[in-house]
Parts: sequence; C-alpha cells; structure tokens
Amino acid sequence: MNINATLFVQIVVFAALWWFTAKYVWPPIVKSLDERSKRISDGLAAADKAKSDLAAAEKRVQAEINSARASAAEVRASGEKQAASLIEEARAEAARIVAEARKAAEGEAGLAAQRAKDQLREQVATLAVAGAERILKREIDAQKHAELLAGLKAELR
Repeated sequence: MNINATLFVQIVVFAALWWFTAKYVWPPIVKSLDERSKRISDGLAAADKAKSDLAAAEKRVQAEINSARASAAEVRASGEKQAASLIEEARAEAARIVAEARKAAEGEAGLAAQRAKDQLREQVATLAVAGAERILKREIDAQKHAELLAGLKAELR
C-alpha cells in the first residue's frame, strides 16, 4: 500500500469523524455544559440572595429581641411600681388595723380596769363594814349598809 493513499484515507476518516462529532456528539455536550453553568450561576445567585435574606432576618430578629426586652423592662417596672403600691397600701391598712386594735384594747383595758376598781371598792367597803361590825359587835342595818356603801363608793371616786 501506498503512504499517500493511507494518508488520504486517514484524512477522509478524520473528516467524517469530525463531521459526525460536530453534528451529533458536540451539541449535547455543549448544551449540558451550558445548563450546568446556568445551574451553578443560579445556585450562586440564590446563595447570595439567601445570605442577604439571612442578614435581613437577623436584623429583624435583633429588633424584635430589643423590642421584647424593652417591653419586658416596662412590664417589670410597672409590676414593681404596682407591688410597691400594694405594699404601701397593705402597710397603711396594717397600721390602721393595729391602731384600731390598740384603741379597742385600751378601751377594753380601761373598762376592765374600771370594773376591777369598782369591784375593789365594793370589796373594800364590804371589808370596812365587816371590820366595823366586828369592832362594834353588832350588825348594821341593811338599809344603812347600802347607803354607807354608796357613800363610800362616791368618796373613793
């Protein structure tokens, strides 16, 4: 065989292979590469958008947290004021109740002391009459006895 004929056949086969590849093999490969390139660029764009959305969401979350903290501080301050007010009201009510109790106790103690004094006067008068009766060895008239006790009570007051 001749080298020129072989070279010519190789050129024809190469041209046929190149034509077949350019017509049927290369377009799907280019199309796949283009689609992959588009998917990658879309993915990068979505990642950038997600990154910016995340930053915006973090800002909103931080703003909500700050708002919640401020609201909680207001509620706590309001609660503390209300608690202080209730404590003051309770203290005032307790002081009023204690004052009333002291007044009532003083009144009852005063009445009890007055009753005790009255009983003591009666006993002193009875003992005085009994002592005078023993000394005189005679009994005093009941009517006079009552008058004497009333007079003695009036003198002791």
